[in-house]
Amino acid sequence: MLSVVLHAQTATTITLKVFDGKTGRPVMPTGYQVRVDHLQAIHIDWVKQNDDGTAELNLPADVHEFSIHLAYDNSMEIYVNCDAQKNAFGDVWYLVPQIKSEGMVIANGCGHSRANEKYKTTALPGELILFVREKNWIEKGKE
Repeated sequence: MLSVVLHAQTATTITLKVFDGKTGRPVMPTGYQVRVDHLQAIHIDWVKQNDDGTAELNLPADVHEFSIHLAYDNSMEIYVNCDAQKNAFGDVWYLVPQIKSEGMVIANGCGHSRANEKYKTTALPGELILFVREKNWIEKGKE
């Protein structure tokens, strides 16, 4: 019983919600790769998929920021992050204290402005909302 209490005090849980950047529809990734605090180690077992399409990311309490890559089609294919500044293939780092205190919605740079307004959403404290898209045929061909 004591180990359960200690674990609860040493972990941070973030709820992930993922949407298609072009359609606004919920996406259920088939795999997760998590890195923390710019370290090279990848943690695939820190995320638990829920039946409703959301996922729970369990981080050690001392983690300040993390990066996450989401796989699709039960393969090694990784979604492209729809960050509004640029569609991102590399690591995008998310601040844990900000997500815990106010939640975070990443701006959607993949959709058209009308679609973005139609699927606009807000995050509760402890939630991270991401917009992603699958790689197009040109991007797949460059690999």
